[in-house]
Amino acid sequence: MNFRSVAAFLAASVVLPFGAAHATDLEVTHWWTSGGEAAAVAELAKAFDATGNRWVDGAIAGSGGTARPIMVSRITGGDPMGATQFNHGRQAEELVQSGLMRDLTDVATKEKWKEIIRPASLLDSCTIDGKIYCAPVNIHSWQWLWLSNDAFTKAGVEVPGNWDEFVAAAPALEKAGIVPLAVGGQPWQSNGAFDVLFLALAGKDNFLKVFGDKDAELAAGPEIAKIFKAADDARRLSKGTNVQDWNQATNMVITGKAGGQIMGDWAQGEFALAGKVAGKDYTCLPGLGVNAVIATGGDAFYFPLLKDEAKSKAQEVLASTLVAPATQVAFNLKKGSLPVRGDVDLAAANDCMKKGLDILAKGDVIPWTDQLLSADSQKQKEDLFSEFFANPSMTPEDAQKRFVDIIASAD
Repeated sequence: MNFRSVAAFLAASVVLPFGAAHATDLEVTHWWTSGGEAAAVAELAKAFDATGNRWVDGAIAGSGGTARPIMVSRITGGDPMGATQFNHGRQAEELVQSGLMRDLTDVATKEKWKEIIRPASLLDSCTIDGKIYCAPVNIHSWQWLWLSNDAFTKAGVEVPGNWDEFVAAAPALEKAGIVPLAVGGQPWQSNGAFDVLFLALAGKDNFLKVFGDKDAELAAGPEIAKIFKAADDARRLSKGTNVQDWNQATNMVITGKAGGQIMGDWAQGEFALAGKVAGKDYTCLPGLGVNAVIATGGDAFYFPLLKDEAKSKAQEVLASTLVAPATQVAFNLKKGSLPVRGDVDLAAANDCMKKGLDILAKGDVIPWTDQLLSADSQKQKEDLFSEFFANPSMTPEDAQKRFVDIIASAD
């Protein structure tokens, strides 16, 4: 794709939104299509519609891996939407560098985002060459093990308190006809599960050395070999899941057909939609109950450059609305994620969200692989772990060798 030629075309025709403009429709693309996600998106749309503009929903079914190429293709092909979801990190880096995305620095400065958005790494991930290009909307942490209390009761064992106890309880679950660990077939799920196991079992320092410093020698060593053994356990325990989408795997936990799932805190939206209560119907273990550290990844909205003055002005309004206190509370309570503002009231937070807020308050946070690795390196990891979970003949040793090659060449 020739990003720069498209950028030149758009730059020549764009009208910057200074001054008043009429309210307008604004198409917003995203990949939030599960029941819980749709309920959360409705809060964003309601808040934006209240400004007099209109949110035109551009949901793309599937996942980020399915949606992102479509979003990028539209932007580079000269058919940009008004705003689009990406994970804050490096996914939109090339689009920004090619001059296709709007600079939000003026909005961010006016509304003092640097003072209110916490942790600061969220806004850092939106910043390229000193300019801010996205509006963070949540902190979505991957590092959770979600457990069905009913499943463990049926199996006659205590609800586990950590990963080792979970693995030890697996035979009892299997005897009761329950899949121990639900892992859907989308590549990002197995890739994310590995990363969560890595952080929980190898620790923060090793995680940052491998993914941040690209330390291939450490990646090849015995400490990381233990992670591949754990991934092998996860692969074995997930046999029989037989679903594709992440929310289908979550539903297996909700209905007691599976004992647990390694999944981000967005799973809470599905539990809430099903009327399940944290601490009563399900248990959540941040850091797999081993290492209570959460990543400060999540979702943000980027704004392609537009020629239409009214729509450009509406982009500013949407960016402001997304970060507004009331929007942050309404959206994140439905989404299961944490707010990006440190000054909002979340008295209604459930037990699991309170655990996340406590970890965040203590500063036990870490950048996630989306922020540390390029989209290309992440795709290579996804391909590896998708194959590993689907192919029992691939040994942990073989998988580790391929992983080392990815880290050695990662950018």
